[in-house]
Amino acid sequence: MLENKLGITNSAELAREEERISKLRALELFDNGMLSSVKAGTVEALRLIHRHLFCDIYDFAGEIRTVNIAKGSFRFAPIMYLDAALQSIERMPESSFDEIIEKYVEMNVAHPFREGNGRATRIWLDHMLRCEIGQVIDWSMVDKEDYLLAMERSPVRDTEIKHILRQALTDRTEDRLVFMKGIDTSYQYEGYSTYKTQNLKKKV
Repeated sequence: MLENKLGITNSAELAREEERISKLRALELFDNGMLSSVKAGTVEALRLIHRHLFCDIYDFAGEIRTVNIAKGSFRFAPIMYLDAALQSIERMPESSFDEIIEKYVEMNVAHPFREGNGRATRIWLDHMLRCEIGQVIDWSMVDKEDYLLAMERSPVRDTEIKHILRQALTDRTEDRLVFMKGIDTSYQYEGYSTYKTQNLKKKV
């Protein structure tokens, strides 16, 4: 289990608190318009998102990882190449839906943080889509298994993930309910489903 600022030593308890706290932080990103201060598609924007989501929980929030990580048999970008990979990804074009998804796929392969990559990077993706083409993903319309399988195959062939996400595009970019449902769905992909974002009380 990852060391955390909360002093929690039980993994199930940590998962619940991580979900609750970081979902509240995600709402702050939306309500306070925090992403308007950073350029879409940049590593800086992704680090801001990650730092804001997890700053109450992990010391490494917003920090590029310094260890190698893997999921199953798939190894994400080795740390010796990670900085160069992130610079290359940042330079990728993002003027169309296809280009934005290609950039998103590459960032997923890089997986720059020790934990919370998927949740942070999906918000980063929507920030790009909103800024560049005036749309976002309605994640509540994206089936979990379809999405996870398509993302698993995306480093080799991204046609499937493009098709799935294109079907879920909406121009309701400022709709708070779409955002909240999207956060809940994004967290469900990672196994976090204890709390509904719309039922959470704002932090005191």
